[in-house]
Amino acid sequence: MAWTAPMTAIPNTVFTAAQFNTHVRDNLNETAPAKATMASSHFVGVGPNEIVERMSQSQNITATESTTSTSYTDLATVGPTVTTATGNSAIVFIRAGIENTIVNEASFMAFDVTGASSLPTNDASAINTDGNAANSRVRMGTAYMINSLTAGVNIFTAKYKVSAGTGGFTQRQLAVFPL
Repeated sequence: MAWTAPMTAIPNTVFTAAQFNTHVRDNLNETAPAKATMASSHFVGVGPNEIVERMSQSQNITATESTTSTSYTDLATVGPTVTTATGNSAIVFIRAGIENTIVNEASFMAFDVTGASSLPTNDASAINTDGNAANSRVRMGTAYMINSLTAGVNIFTAKYKVSAGTGGFTQRQLAVFPL
């Protein structure tokens, strides 16, 4: 069904059942309350007079795990990972407690996107520690707006690396607000 521009009523003209169904009932069925199927969802415009329901998702991993990899990789417990339907855009939130065993070496947490899209992990979308004392944990987080997704089901997965030493990561979270 599609939304239809409402008709203009004319005085002393019969308002037929077909007109009511097209211009009132069918249009009301295209509103957010009529389309809502999930609690805590939100709606985004996907075209003129067209909305779609989206659901924010998140995953937390509390375990403390580490890597010595100098290129982005998974930890022993992969993720966090979020699978959700998106349009061409999403806001991605990442946070973690991060440390490194060597003074002034960096540890990074970023994410990649697979599924309908293919966006590699990169330092521009990472949180990282650098210039800290050895084994000095810093808790941090940030948000990124991505406008280059392919609409469909996308999978967001956190990845990790270090500049040197061993990077430790704890209380990891990844959340996606799909648009």
